[in-house]
Amino acid sequence: MRPFTLLVLLCLALPAAAAPPLERVKLPPGFEITLFAQNVKDARSMTLGEKGWLFVSTRAAGNVYAIRHDGKKALETITIANGLNMPNGVAFRDGSLYVAEVGRVWRYDGIEAQLPQVPKPALVYDKYPTDRHHGWKFIRFGPDGWLYIPVGAPCNVCDREDPYSSITRLKPDGSAMEVFARGVRNSVGFDWHPVTKELWFTDNGRDMMGDDIPPDELNHAPKAGLHFGFPHCHGGDIPDPDFAKGKKCADFTPPAQKFGAHVAALGMRFYTGSLFPPEYRGQIFIAEHGSWNRSKKSGYRVMRAKVEGGKVVEHAVFAEGFLDVPSDKAWGRPVDVQVMPDGALLVSDDHANAIYRIAPTGR
Repeated sequence: MRPFTLLVLLCLALPAAAAPPLERVKLPPGFEITLFAQNVKDARSMTLGEKGWLFVSTRAAGNVYAIRHDGKKALETITIANGLNMPNGVAFRDGSLYVAEVGRVWRYDGIEAQLPQVPKPALVYDKYPTDRHHGWKFIRFGPDGWLYIPVGAPCNVCDREDPYSSITRLKPDGSAMEVFARGVRNSVGFDWHPVTKELWFTDNGRDMMGDDIPPDELNHAPKAGLHFGFPHCHGGDIPDPDFAKGKKCADFTPPAQKFGAHVAALGMRFYTGSLFPPEYRGQIFIAEHGSWNRSKKSGYRVMRAKVEGGKVVEHAVFAEGFLDVPSDKAWGRPVDVQVMPDGALLVSDDHANAIYRIAPTGR
């Protein structure tokens, strides 16, 4: 059965909400954050079309949106699909929008030329597992032309056969699927280095080992076939209490950068724009969605990582303030980042139902 599609002006579907308190967000000197789009319910992953439309996925809402904008703010938000099964993944290639549900991938051909009308979707592939636990998928096309799709572990920690706990890749027509990397618990963000074309990805560490272990990870996969440790080892050097028997952590690929425990590092992009100062070119921006079961919340920010020679040489906070530390309450939860054609950085927020634009002050 194909997904139910419906054209809806979002402003008619949702009542107006108070603007997020962006004055609380702390940025490096010379930067500002503004509201790009509001009332985008459960805004998650983002991808740009070839004619400028911004496509935005959801997880809980089951919707996919198309946003018409002027580069600085949304002008119109259209719901192009609803009733889907956790459609977290969106990617664009050769005029077509690809949308990944939990167990299958759809393609909307020529969609930008037809909006506000929505073309009938074509089924690309429907053989992924249907487990909803870590079943939502972040998708992107790699430099090799394949569509990369992670398959999360259907559990907190367990040892399951392929394709679980992996990053797979799929031919655009769905004719072939293969596992690219293993030992990946739940990746919800990845990108390729703009020069080396090598894959970098975030991975969420397991729960129930305490507030401070194991760390979330930024991983580097310069080739296919690497194993990143899950469920046997976490963070490169922490044996799992139940699944490490007979395994050595040194036998697996360690993370390129350890993040804080439970920060829920999700979307990430290499910065390829020219609007930011030159030192940001080639750095990775990473959205930390924030912890859900830590005794004191962590994450809820956007980080940056500087990469040189295949290694992370600097890791620091770029945007914070979505979490009120004294009260331990968050008003926002960053999910994904997107570099725009003008070089601005968009940040989606599924808690505040909004998308923000970060740029040098006055730009």
